[in-house]
Amino acid sequence: MPDIVPVRRALISVSDKTGLLDLARRLDALGIALISTGGTARTLKDAGLPVEDVSSVTGFPEIMDGRVKTLHPKIHGGLLAIRGNAEHEEARRANGIETIDLLVVNLYPFEETIARGAGFDETIENIDIGGPAMIRAAAKNHDHVAVVVDPADFEALLQELATHGGASPLAFRRRMAAKAFARTAAYDAAISNWFASELTDPDTVYRAFGGKRVQPLRYGENPHQSAAFYKTGEQRFGVASARQVQGKELSYNNINDTDAAYECVAEFDPQETAAVVIVKHANPCGVAIGSSLVEAYRKALRCDPVSAFGGIVALNRPIDAEVAEEISKLFTEVIIAPDADDEALALFAAKKNLRVLLAGGLPDPRAPGQLVKSVSGGLLVQSRDNGYVDPAALKVATKRAPTAQELADLRFAFAVCKHVKSNAIVYAKDGSTVGIGAGQMSRVDSARIAARKAADAAQAAGLSEPLTHGSVVASDAFFPFADGLMAAVEAGATAVIQPGGSMRDDEVIAAADEAGLAMVLTGIRHFRH
Repeated sequence: MPDIVPVRRALISVSDKTGLLDLARRLDALGIALISTGGTARTLKDAGLPVEDVSSVTGFPEIMDGRVKTLHPKIHGGLLAIRGNAEHEEARRANGIETIDLLVVNLYPFEETIARGAGFDETIENIDIGGPAMIRAAAKNHDHVAVVVDPADFEALLQELATHGGASPLAFRRRMAAKAFARTAAYDAAISNWFASELTDPDTVYRAFGGKRVQPLRYGENPHQSAAFYKTGEQRFGVASARQVQGKELSYNNINDTDAAYECVAEFDPQETAAVVIVKHANPCGVAIGSSLVEAYRKALRCDPVSAFGGIVALNRPIDAEVAEEISKLFTEVIIAPDADDEALALFAAKKNLRVLLAGGLPDPRAPGQLVKSVSGGLLVQSRDNGYVDPAALKVATKRAPTAQELADLRFAFAVCKHVKSNAIVYAKDGSTVGIGAGQMSRVDSARIAARKAADAAQAAGLSEPLTHGSVVASDAFFPFADGLMAAVEAGATAVIQPGGSMRDDEVIAAADEAGLAMVLTGIRHFRH
């Protein structure tokens, strides 16, 4: 195979015309003949550049509203012909096919079309057919053809051509071919997933997932692991939509923890209440609501100030100066919110290493979506946990019904529980978590750990009794035995919310009645692994 291949003829067909004219002018200056289609050809001609229409090459007009224009042997033969292969060369000569040495194509904006909520018919028309076919042909024949699918690579292409006297080296062609196949794979993934979402039964036999790298990361969870951050076509406010206004580059763990914090804080409607979530290692260590962000932050921090050090803070309203000043008193890795005012940003600017992300909005906790997790040899795919507990659907299981304040705290605690790793126990009081037990192998251990952390926080604050006294408690799944419930009673809880459904529900309810607890059942489980 040749290493250096002269580029004499280039086909350019782009939807995104960023950098197009500069590229075409510099290719023309190198003596490279230009072929183009439709709108791209018109743009080049209007700029005074010599360009040959594809229809002139094929001898066939563009038809069917442009659906058919490059699907022709004189195009694909020019891309796929193996130079120096006697049979291929003879076929070329016999059919009047000229070789194409460079293909520059980017695809119809399918992802952007679905992002703006276009209708079904318009979305279908933005599925590119000829573009992916040409890209795959050129990438397959990268021994002889260079293919570029991203305007970000135009300058690298031009530098290679300048360095090698108008020719492309094999290493560059292989690198661009790999990117080309990845681009068409991500494009097809977006199409297939959109189609699946349009069906009444989206669980198709084949599923594809793809995205575009937006940030290479220094390493993954640990320094010996490589990592990168890819953005999919899903339109959901969060880390992927956020504008980083200051601070060091985000790490893998920063992104993972920030996503966990922002998804949790979105459970609380900013029109109804201010909310703050503090996360450490993907688990909330403090969550609170309040009349203002600063009140919610102080309450959230009180839950576990030790764990909050070096954590992630998520807020459900634009950050103001008052809460910014309060957050700045403690070392924090990342802050994320829908927005922030200028005074708040000026306060944060004094902390150069603090990462501040403005997401532009809150994710909808009830919106559908897909979650993907890799396992050895496969992928686990499930719908997002968008379960919501309707207050009218809560079932009081005990002799005593919860008071209005207990019920409000129970609903708050269960919303938080959804975002705590299983087994999860959350104590709450007055719209604030006061003890969180996460990720234990037994539910009773989670209950005890949460109570101990609450006692530690109370002692640090100089309080005479643990914060869990007079609290409510939420469990992400049913209590299999009464021992977990009794651990909550010992901690001082007065009411409990749990899914129910255990074989021993009657035993657990009886224990709650004997202790004077109020218990409500949700019928919804919130395991999080």
